[in-house]
Amino acid sequence: MAAQRRNLMQTQHQSWTDDLPLCEMCGVGTAPNCVYGPDGKGTQSHPIEDGHLRLRGEDGCFLYGVFNGYDGSRVANFAAQCLTAELLLGQLNSSHTDNDVRRILTQAFDVVEKSYFDTIDDALAEKAHLSNYLLPHNENVSFHQLSSQNQKVQERLKELEQEVSGGATAVVALMLNNKLYVANVGTNRVLLCKSSSDGQNQVLQIGRPHSTDNEDELQRLTALGVDSARVRQAGQIAGQSSTRRLGDYRVKINYNEIDLLSAAKTKPVIAEPEIHGSHSLDGVTGFLLLMSEGLINALESAHGPEQVNQEIVAMVAAELAQQSSLEAVAQSVVERVKRLHHDVYVSGRQRATYCSRHEDMTLLIRTLNYPLADAALTPTQGGRIYPVSVPYSNSQSTSKTSVTLSLVMPSQSTLTNGTNTASTLEEGTPTPGSQSPTATLQSTNTQTQSSSSSSGDGSLFRQRGSQAAQPDETGRVPPYVDFSQFYRLWASDNSDGQSTQGGLGPQ
Repeated sequence: MAAQRRNLMQTQHQSWTDDLPLCEMCGVGTAPNCVYGPDGKGTQSHPIEDGHLRLRGEDGCFLYGVFNGYDGSRVANFAAQCLTAELLLGQLNSSHTDNDVRRILTQAFDVVEKSYFDTIDDALAEKAHLSNYLLPHNENVSFHQLSSQNQKVQERLKELEQEVSGGATAVVALMLNNKLYVANVGTNRVLLCKSSSDGQNQVLQIGRPHSTDNEDELQRLTALGVDSARVRQAGQIAGQSSTRRLGDYRVKINYNEIDLLSAAKTKPVIAEPEIHGSHSLDGVTGFLLLMSEGLINALESAHGPEQVNQEIVAMVAAELAQQSSLEAVAQSVVERVKRLHHDVYVSGRQRATYCSRHEDMTLLIRTLNYPLADAALTPTQGGRIYPVSVPYSNSQSTSKTSVTLSLVMPSQSTLTNGTNTASTLEEGTPTPGSQSPTATLQSTNTQTQSSSSSSGDGSLFRQRGSQAAQPDETGRVPPYVDFSQFYRLWASDNSDGQSTQGGLGPQ
């Protein structure tokens, strides 16, 4: 019965939200959990439990989320579907104030929690009943009969436990009226990266994880009668480091049976989100990152926790400078973290002991007026063409056809969160008329050089000293490679005894 109710509610949520369009300014990368053997080979220990959403609603509203499930993916999937139905079916519009949005977000999480437990309450009741039904020894019942009946009860209890167990942490980012709101429950992470006019990336972590080393959370637990020192020392509550989570009946209903939580006056592990915002996105150039706990922990295990935010941002910036698809950017970053984690394990170095396994990893990237490499804007979309000199290598190409590479820079009319508006460039922001594209590329490369070099990006654009070449009146940059030998060889191969009109070479 409980399974039928859960399936019915999930079907309803899916049917309500199936027609909502995906956001095209967003990319998601994922990797499954992995356990390494002594030979360094990895095996997946359980099905993927992470989830995500990236949807575009009406009235300029965008909704993104990353969900870190555990003991199954049921809660993560349910939360993604239910939150969408609670937030993008007319509940939000441009007339809402910041307080309105925060209230609606809080209410949405409350509905998710209550709705999920509504779907499993019958199974929980049956489980409680069967737990009391296990037969004690009775002189009038044979041992064989007793064992047979108890075995059937145990098998049914195991089925029910699989049906009701599991939980999830969640982080949700909502964009409305060109403002950002973040709702967090648990240990996922949100980073907002803003690029300044000099090419520097300012990284802002929005909120702190609700974990057993969060001082505010420990004070909250202390006020409920929980021994926070024991919680901090244990580092986990019922197998998870989060002090807030969705689902997980063990810490919501049966928490008094858990030693660490038995003294609590009321429910200590909650599903109430911490709301941050609004953060204005007017004039912001950069990107928003939503990361699952598995991705964060994998990089922290490999390199330590000190520079994880900066490392992730540098990886994303490096991939954005090379990839023309946000999906490819996100997946490349996840694969890079996965490779770093594995390489530390097989290296046998000091941190190898922390890298014997990793959980599911999810990275969601939402760009904010941030151009992708290789034509974020084409000339027909308002970009301006800057011809770029590219070194020729006869080991890479045998084609006799010349190829022109151009760098397309965004015009002053840019996309702002899905709508075409005039860009609000800050004073000193480089524009096509004020700074060469080469100088802009150099700023990007300076920021991401350490990450790019480790990936073997093979980028065509290299720094040429501190003084970048300036384009002439035609917008061309002087070549920095001597093509004279190439021109002679090309003329020789293509002349066929006749002079080529105009010849090949600089005009």
